[in-house]
Amino acid sequence: MLASMIVSRNSIETVSDMTQQALIDSLPQHLRPFVKRQNYEQYTPQDHAAWRFIMSELTDQLAESAHPVYLEGLARTGISLDHIPSIEEMNDCLRDLDWRAVVVDGFIPPAIFMEFQALKILVIALDMRSADHLLYTPAPDIVHESAGHAPFIVDIDYAEFLQRFGEVGMKAISTKADLEQYEVIRQLSILKACPDSKDEDIAKTEQILKDLRERDDTPSEAALLTRLHWWTVEYGLVGSIEDYKIFGAGLLSSLGESRRCVDDRRVRKIPLTVNAVNTPYDITTEQPQLFVTKSCKHLTQVLEEFAASMCFVKGGAESVQKAIGAESVCTAVYDSGLQVSGRFSEVLCDVVGNATYIRTEGPTQLAYKDKELFEHGVDTHAQGFGSPVGRLKDFHRCLSEYSVDELKTHGIRVGERVDLAYLSGITVSGILREIVRHDHRNLLLSFDDCSVTDLEGQVLFSPDWGVYDLAVGSTIASVFGGVADREKLQLFRPTPSGTATNLRVDENLMKAYSAVADLNTRAKPVDVDELAPELTNILSKYPNDWLIRSELLKAAAPGLKTSLNEQLRAIIERSPDTEAIIQRVLHH
Repeated sequence: MLASMIVSRNSIETVSDMTQQALIDSLPQHLRPFVKRQNYEQYTPQDHAAWRFIMSELTDQLAESAHPVYLEGLARTGISLDHIPSIEEMNDCLRDLDWRAVVVDGFIPPAIFMEFQALKILVIALDMRSADHLLYTPAPDIVHESAGHAPFIVDIDYAEFLQRFGEVGMKAISTKADLEQYEVIRQLSILKACPDSKDEDIAKTEQILKDLRERDDTPSEAALLTRLHWWTVEYGLVGSIEDYKIFGAGLLSSLGESRRCVDDRRVRKIPLTVNAVNTPYDITTEQPQLFVTKSCKHLTQVLEEFAASMCFVKGGAESVQKAIGAESVCTAVYDSGLQVSGRFSEVLCDVVGNATYIRTEGPTQLAYKDKELFEHGVDTHAQGFGSPVGRLKDFHRCLSEYSVDELKTHGIRVGERVDLAYLSGITVSGILREIVRHDHRNLLLSFDDCSVTDLEGQVLFSPDWGVYDLAVGSTIASVFGGVADREKLQLFRPTPSGTATNLRVDENLMKAYSAVADLNTRAKPVDVDELAPELTNILSKYPNDWLIRSELLKAAAPGLKTSLNEQLRAIIERSPDTEAIIQRVLHH
């Protein structure tokens, strides 16, 4: 009876590395280091029991309060109620919806998460929450990521909203403080999920996070967009203020909050508008208010309304200034299509506020259509990059639009000295050595012996500084967070291996869980005198393990059921903090 088994899941007990590797190999190279392989054998019989308990409770509790798509979506995205899903199971189903899924280890950088979403790839955390955190887990886990996020992919409007959110999110400008907060939040989630963590270590990390948040009093684009994600994708309601349903993944995967959120006396409901970005949230407490969207189309409308205010849409000097204030790597896009990726340090403007010169400091990448230009990566521009922005005097079009022959008629010839005068008063004078063109556009003019000065005579570039690469373009059409060519320049460190919480397990306890699962497959109920001695010993050894008792209740005859109920009530007496969850078991 106590033979080792994985809850009758032999068909997916050992996953195919080749299948998972093929999926990983299909990803952009810079995303691959963030993806892990799911070893299905890492999930213990106790993990599967925890999954069954949560999913049974959730589907019962959400039968009326969740949007009807939820229950349909569980089945159509490969999520069973009786076992933790394998990534293959999910992908077999998601393929029909033109989506995929990958597994990761805990939190990954928000920009990377958004990029996966833009590619229509769900990010699934590997870990299964422990029995101590069934009502709420401080770290991402497979319940939240799969059973919470996946089901609504079957709704086309929602799936399109989610993908568009990824596209917008990966363009958002993050500040240096945002990146620091991410690192601390990831570390805090690991500490809280690990039972061996010391209280003083948790308290110290919480204080660091508190100090970071208090220091950052002006939310970045990325921070504001994260709030919108929280109040929609994670904690959203759909319908009307008087008649709504749950669709947010955070609510759908939380036994506690999915029940509490429908109590209008405790949780205020607010119609969703773009103003939701002004409402911060605290992941450590229950939310005092939630936002209600009218429909999935409404979600997209609100998202686009916020996107219209972002630097990647607006461009201009103001957007470059935001990039400077962020102190993070961003990309400015000239109207020629040339992309400059680096840490921006200066933007000069004319009297009406138009950008006339931009400058980066430190490693800088030049690209076009998200592909790094040959010999214009960070090795070439290790110290930074600076170039004018604007129209030239006596030129009726942007310089990027002129053919090579037209340039010659204006005295712009390779190998000869060229003098360029901008409307802003900036002048460039040097020997033209090369013109970089793509798609019939001039993107860069490279000069030897070059001098660049502004209207007041300030030196912006001196001949003894080396080769001068002049960016071609009359305006800054867009500014976005991160780099243009992510394959050539990677900003985010992959999550370190081995950070998942690896709990020590009692093999005999795991065998007992398997044995109980086996009993639940039999038609005849089992009574007290029919329990194997090994199972009785395990129950005696673990008097506070309510989960195995809840599993055994399903197979119990009346006599054993009475005994188990008495044991569960005794656990509440010894550990009052278990009352809420054990009462759920007793009421079934």
